[in-house]
Amino acid sequence: MVSAVLPLSVLHMFARIWGAVLYVFPTRSRTTTLINLNTCFPEKAKNEIKVLAKQSLKNTACTALEMGKAWALPVDKTIALIGSEYSAGLQRFIAAAKSGQGVILLAPHLSNWEVLGFYIGEIHPTTYLYQPPKIQALDVLSRKARSRSGISMVPTDRKGVAQLLKALQSGEVVAILPDQVPPNESGVYAPFFGQQAFTMTLVSKLVQRTKAKVFSGFAERLPGGKGFKAVIQEASPNIYSDNLEESVAGLNQSVEECVKLAISQYQWEYKRFRRQPSGEKFYKH
Repeated sequence: MVSAVLPLSVLHMFARIWGAVLYVFPTRSRTTTLINLNTCFPEKAKNEIKVLAKQSLKNTACTALEMGKAWALPVDKTIALIGSEYSAGLQRFIAAAKSGQGVILLAPHLSNWEVLGFYIGEIHPTTYLYQPPKIQALDVLSRKARSRSGISMVPTDRKGVAQLLKALQSGEVVAILPDQVPPNESGVYAPFFGQQAFTMTLVSKLVQRTKAKVFSGFAERLPGGKGFKAVIQEASPNIYSDNLEESVAGLNQSVEECVKLAISQYQWEYKRFRRQPSGEKFYKH
């Protein structure tokens, strides 16, 4: 991939152009981004929402163009994209991982989760839950790229969940994208920035069965093509509740706290609210 050898600053220059095009034209990405931002931040002025939408689309373009860095570079060079700057929670995460208790890392669609994956895999044996793409060739490519550093990849099915449970019981780290809309039988409604969102119950059930420690985190994109900062923090205490609805609400609270640290780097063009308790369509496009 050409993007693997180009400097981040150059990739981000192209991303700014791509993101601007996505915003100028009436694309689905722009429409969904504006709907989500207006829904989640009703207190913000229209001009502020527009600025956030433009920045979000540019950051999404950055993530796409950075795939070569994540998938094609030697693993050590990918990991080196995350410099020495990190949040205070990283040390607590490392201590929990080394304790042998089993740790769940919530890695939302915020900035570049692929780069974060390699970084975490270097800290401790890690198993990642992923949704296999419909195109088999792409599935093979993604698994091959992600498994280069010894990371285990398991699909979102019963067998994959069993492997997650086994990994936690063995004291490993399990990483999950917590903000995808789950299948009908695998979710409940919980608030996300004040709006009901159909949210996975998997994390809550794993916590109840294993008593694993839960963290949330992302690789924050730094300005000027200077790489990323590892941001890890402890999840909301509510996620440990024996009440399933309270626990799932705690999961969304944990994602919210990450998003608030870098609002423009979240993937707002994802239709997070497409399922509603009323059954009505939230997005009209």
